[in-house]
Amino acid sequence: MSITASIYHLTHYKYDRNVTLGPQVIRLRPAPHSRTRVISHSLKVSPSDHFVNHQQDPYGNWLARFVFPEPVREFKIEVDLVADMSVYNPFDFFVEEAAKDFPLTYDEDLAPDLSIYLRPDPVGPRLQPFLASVSRDQMGIIDFLVMLNSRLAQEITYEIRMEPGVQTAEETLGRAAGSCRDSSWLLVQILRNLGLAARVVSGYLIQLKPDLKALDGPSGTDVDFTDLHAWVEVYLPGAGWVGLDPTSGLLAGESHIPLAATPHYRHAAPIAGAASIAEVDFSFDMQVIRTAEHPRITKPFSDDAWDALNALGHKVDARLEAGDVRLTMGGEPTFVSIDDFESEEWNTDAVGPTKRDLADKLMRRLQGAFSKGGLLHYGQGKWYPGETLPRWTFSLYWRKDGEPIWQNPDLLAREDTSEDVGPSEAKALLTSIAASLAVPQENVLPAYEDPAEWIVKESALPENVTPENSKLKDPEERARIARVFERGLTEPTGYVLPVQRWQSRASSPWMSEVWKLRRGKVYLVAGDSPVGYRLPLGGLPHLSGSAVPFVSPQDPTEERQPLPKVDELAGRRVPGQGIAHRTEAAAGQQRVEQTLSAELDGPVRTAISVEPRDGRLCVFLPPVETLEDYLDLISAVETAATEVGRKVLIEGYPPPSDPRVEVMRIAPDPGVLEVNIHPASSWEDCVKTTETVYEEARQCRLGTDKFMLDGRHTGTGGGNHVVVGGATPNDSPFLRRPDLLKSLILFWQRHPSLSYLFSGTFVGPTSQAPRIDEARHDALYELEIALDQIWPPSKGPTPPAWLTDRLLRNALIDVTGNTHRTEICIDKLYSPDGPTGRLGLVEFRGFEMPPNSRMSLAQQLLLRAIILRCWENPISGSLTRWGTTLHDRFMLPAFLWEDFGDVLEDLASHDLKLDPAWFKAQAEFRFPFCGEVTYEGVTLELRQALEPWHVMGETGAIGGTVRYTDSSTERLQVTLTAPSPDRYTVTANQRAVPLQQTRTTGQRVGGVRYKAWKPPMSLHPVLEVDAPLTFDIYDTWTNRSLGGCRYHVAHPGGRNFDTFPVNGNEAEARRLSRFEAMGHTAGAYVPEPERPHPEFPMTLDLRRRPGL
Repeated sequence: MSITASIYHLTHYKYDRNVTLGPQVIRLRPAPHSRTRVISHSLKVSPSDHFVNHQQDPYGNWLARFVFPEPVREFKIEVDLVADMSVYNPFDFFVEEAAKDFPLTYDEDLAPDLSIYLRPDPVGPRLQPFLASVSRDQMGIIDFLVMLNSRLAQEITYEIRMEPGVQTAEETLGRAAGSCRDSSWLLVQILRNLGLAARVVSGYLIQLKPDLKALDGPSGTDVDFTDLHAWVEVYLPGAGWVGLDPTSGLLAGESHIPLAATPHYRHAAPIAGAASIAEVDFSFDMQVIRTAEHPRITKPFSDDAWDALNALGHKVDARLEAGDVRLTMGGEPTFVSIDDFESEEWNTDAVGPTKRDLADKLMRRLQGAFSKGGLLHYGQGKWYPGETLPRWTFSLYWRKDGEPIWQNPDLLAREDTSEDVGPSEAKALLTSIAASLAVPQENVLPAYEDPAEWIVKESALPENVTPENSKLKDPEERARIARVFERGLTEPTGYVLPVQRWQSRASSPWMSEVWKLRRGKVYLVAGDSPVGYRLPLGGLPHLSGSAVPFVSPQDPTEERQPLPKVDELAGRRVPGQGIAHRTEAAAGQQRVEQTLSAELDGPVRTAISVEPRDGRLCVFLPPVETLEDYLDLISAVETAATEVGRKVLIEGYPPPSDPRVEVMRIAPDPGVLEVNIHPASSWEDCVKTTETVYEEARQCRLGTDKFMLDGRHTGTGGGNHVVVGGATPNDSPFLRRPDLLKSLILFWQRHPSLSYLFSGTFVGPTSQAPRIDEARHDALYELEIALDQIWPPSKGPTPPAWLTDRLLRNALIDVTGNTHRTEICIDKLYSPDGPTGRLGLVEFRGFEMPPNSRMSLAQQLLLRAIILRCWENPISGSLTRWGTTLHDRFMLPAFLWEDFGDVLEDLASHDLKLDPAWFKAQAEFRFPFCGEVTYEGVTLELRQALEPWHVMGETGAIGGTVRYTDSSTERLQVTLTAPSPDRYTVTANQRAVPLQQTRTTGQRVGGVRYKAWKPPMSLHPVLEVDAPLTFDIYDTWTNRSLGGCRYHVAHPGGRNFDTFPVNGNEAEARRLSRFEAMGHTAGAYVPEPERPHPEFPMTLDLRRRPGL
């Protein structure tokens, strides 16, 4: 739904005496060819004693001719106009084959009709060199016009000129300045001299303040304004008249409302006429007011609504604190590139050439916004089957107590850092680290690429190539061989220092050893990973099971002591490592710690490594058991980096999970960058985190808008999974009160709107976040038995954490048994797999990434309110058997909104009053408006509805099999509003739509499924596309169509877009262009009898023949 704007235009002449007015010609009625829809128009002329004749001039423009029989003391003209500011694409036109290039020649039939628009004024001495500078080389006509229009906007300075009349082309070029009418007349002369038919247009210009300021280029007006304006139209065969605005250098769009288009400017004057001589007091006023402003993703609700939402957020916080809920909330917002919608990395690929650089820039900005002395860590991320290399993950760590982890940010290398560093600098740094850790510096070992393996690889190459240019098809293998041989097999790849915290629970010193290998040197395993992941640990002396120094992460439920201050970290490291000696432990504890001399063997199986790579010194940190140990290593690395004066990049194993530090991560996912935000413990923190992440991402040119080819907004496609829990597993409300999780499961399952109103495009049992009851009623039966074993504290002792997890872990799954791919995910609640899965967290995966931060906060407040409601008033009972109603009734936005209203009513009954207006923008985003028509008081509206995507069978692919989804079927919601709804029904392609009554009187709704496109791989590959869709308001009394509309599943003019929309304006224009507010079925007809399918009684499926 668009913005509607009202223009008020006043022109007032007051005379000091009675004057005689000649006939006054007024051209203030929007021209018939206006592409901007004018909802209403009013023209009032005073004095009222006059005669008026409405007509069209020879050029088809509307004009009103006023005759005043008596002398008058004033002449007053008032215009009130309401316009629909729906976006349209000014480039949405075709050009005939013969006219696609400049220069062009009009054919013999057309040229005479355009002769008056081709006749130029005499060319003067200033215009002549300008015309000579315009290249006559063949060029696309659209590109040529854009270039010429833009050139004129740059060379002619715009000025407001109050003098009457229009400058000649010579005057405008001589002054290099002029008003809109001056530059327009100049462009007309240029075009005509170049053989193009052009005319002058006068009209209204409406400029509305944009919701967002532009990142680059002008942001537009700071306030809404309107004014009389002039521009140009050029005639292109096949496209018709195309508007060019030389003032801005852009094509005319929805903000341009033409009043008159004529071959000469004197015929386009808004007001023309004569009057007898008198002193005149002239006044002029123009105002624009937004008369209707529907919620939209760039402005989801008003500032007043936001203030009310924010106030409720704080009230919910107060009740959560009073109830000792200890709730924390995080999430995984996802972003895409603003500048590149086409490349694979922003559509299907997880990694790509620009993601690392953008992630690094975003992480640096987030570091400044959130952390004090934060540590940037570059680690290895997920590695899925079929991916040749693991993904990367950038992490930002900072301490909650305010102490810095890394004190000098200038010593942290950036992604684009490039210094002259090599093996000698790597050795110096690691030697300094060894000194800081008080371990023997002689234990620093060079690490080499294995010559035996690489010589074999070289020998396998063709005889006529070199390792530096191997001609291999695999780019990764080609780069790998070139990199190794360019460096040389005798040059160290990096340096390694075996080191491990010995009995770290007792805060003992760091241990090191001399690694003894059969081959005498450290030869790395071949690969692309850092040196630390390629150490030949299998070649070290064998250890029995009890002697292996396993690194066991600290249990997340274990109580933590305050972290040491920064200046205390160095004191934890014992200076020197020699023979066995006694050390003092903390007060009240006597222990004798043993350390080994350097010449003795020790069971050390972890190591720090330093590697010069891409102009940076990369420090690989080993796994440790406690956060204190990791901070100790970081302190030693920073001390060494300061000493050698080099920037470092921290990589390798991350710090152990610990509630005393916050962490924020950025990782690549297919088509997006995913930001894992740290959990917020209050509503204020939620607001700050969400708004900061959205804005900082935008400043890095990362956005939340992603579109399909047809213009539909899909969000980023990466999800915005909301994670709730507690600061520690012991604080988790779901482990302290398992009945809370039970209540949430019941509440969610009873209200499908919570699943579908906020979901992504891909819904259904095989999606990334399916409902528990989609296609699995057997799961509901088992889930009810599990929920019956979870009770609130008032009815018995709380089940232990492990039991809560086991009762639900095998029930909250998708159809394949995957615990992670489900709407309510508990894979990190209290997993039996290990401490990393025992965090007391619940993830709601059904939330798609909302395009606006305040839309996201509205979702978060909704979830916080539902948790509070379930905490204070637990829910019990049975689960609902929705069956196929989920994919019939609840695919339609009208019924989803009704169900969501029930959710809000339930919350309101618990004194949690959420305004439905806060979620209207979400509904518009999820179910975009297609169009509507009204005939004799009967309104027909079309909206996008949901349609589950089907996952097809396995298909062979390189390295295994793949499964594709079939998205070729789509669904529309048809809404009929009529004073007598029983008389009228709706047909789609002359087939009756099964309409159902809604809670609104006189309103009925139905769904229409249709085949939108014909891919070679689909469920029904031979079914034809149902295009176009002709909808009729069918009058059952006359058996005729009262009126109707057409919906095209592709562009009605046949344009096949092969690139994605560049922004929301183009996307909306593409989407709205497929709707035609005309085109009903002619004549009388009787629809064929339909038998609604019992499983989908509210949906007409055009893929099924009538009666099937």
